Amino acid sequence: MDTAQRQNTTVKEGFLVKRGHVIQNWKARWFVLLPDELLYYKYDGGKKDSSLRGKVALAGCKVTCPCLEYQNRPLVIKLKTQKSAEYFLEACSREERDAWAASITSTIQNLRPDSAQKPLSEHAHLELNNVSLNQVVDSMHDVHSGVKLVNHMEQGSSFKKCFSGAALVDWLVSMGFVLTRVEAVTLSSALMEENFVKPMGIKSVDASRVGNMTEQFLDDSTALYAFAESYKRKGSVKAEPSLSAVDLSGKVVKRGYLLKQGHKRKNWKVRLFVLRAEPGFLHYFDPSREDSNPVGGFSLRGCLVSALEDNGIPSGVKGNVQGNLFKIITQNDTHYFIQATSKEEKMEWILAIKQLT
Repeated sequence: MDTAQRQNTTVKEGFLVKRGHVIQNWKARWFVLLPDELLYYKYDGGKKDSSLRGKVALAGCKVTCPCLEYQNRPLVIKLKTQKSAEYFLEACSREERDAWAASITSTIQNLRPDSAQKPLSEHAHLELNNVSLNQVVDSMHDVHSGVKLVNHMEQGSSFKKCFSGAALVDWLVSMGFVLTRVEAVTLSSALMEENFVKPMGIKSVDASRVGNMTEQFLDDSTALYAFAESYKRKGSVKAEPSLSAVDLSGKVVKRGYLLKQGHKRKNWKVRLFVLRAEPGFLHYFDPSREDSNPVGGFSLRGCLVSALEDNGIPSGVKGNVQGNLFKIITQNDTHYFIQATSKEEKMEWILAIKQLT
């Protein structure tokens, strides 16, 4: 299939971080979802389709989302082929992960001979009377397969041994306690009502005061919760101020994969960019690394951001990288050259950054 034909049949495309088959490292690849297969490319010189690295025939495949096999990578989708080959693909956000999973699943279903199936909503009804909350809590505590307890940041404070609302929802779905995220929220609210789980931090505490049970628990990656037992054993879990974490404590406004030019070698690499407000910071992460620490970042106070011309290679840009470029100049006169994957994405990032400078 040539480029023109592929563009006419493309269902979805964008960056995902893929785990290698032989050497199990993680690398960013440009994925193109077609009506019958999933292609992935190395993104060379700003060209999305310059180097095909592989393809996956989707007939008979199975999607697992969320996939909890990687503790430090909660945004992974697992794709298992008819021949039992496994692909692990990481998105830039929970919304993108779920969108990719839905698109791939829909494509797989369309390839089935009996593709006319009943909608999930006909089966998606949760009977809480048939769910043992004690069994759920025991499973949550399981050392090997339970909910992972980590340290979270909220508004300059760190909370120890807790989990986000989105993480618990992901876990409940993946363990088969519920069928849908809506059911998981209802079950999580019941756990909170029975004092198995307690809210931590401003966002989750405020939500818990709402009268409607289905609105008390938040399917949100920034709403924090903890096991209630920790309050009884050790007293109230107190927030510990961490001044060094202030720049990472702001509200996440936008996140996504972008290409960034290096300061020393001037080569272009895919980075996960996270834009935060209050305080305004832009951090970037190496998606191939297992840890969650940023490899760079800067305050947006006093920054200048501007789009670069698409005609030719702008001054300061190295390599044959053209189109969808923008530049950020920090208050200390450091220049960052960044490339988006489309004109629309470029303008979205520029407008979002300008609001925080």
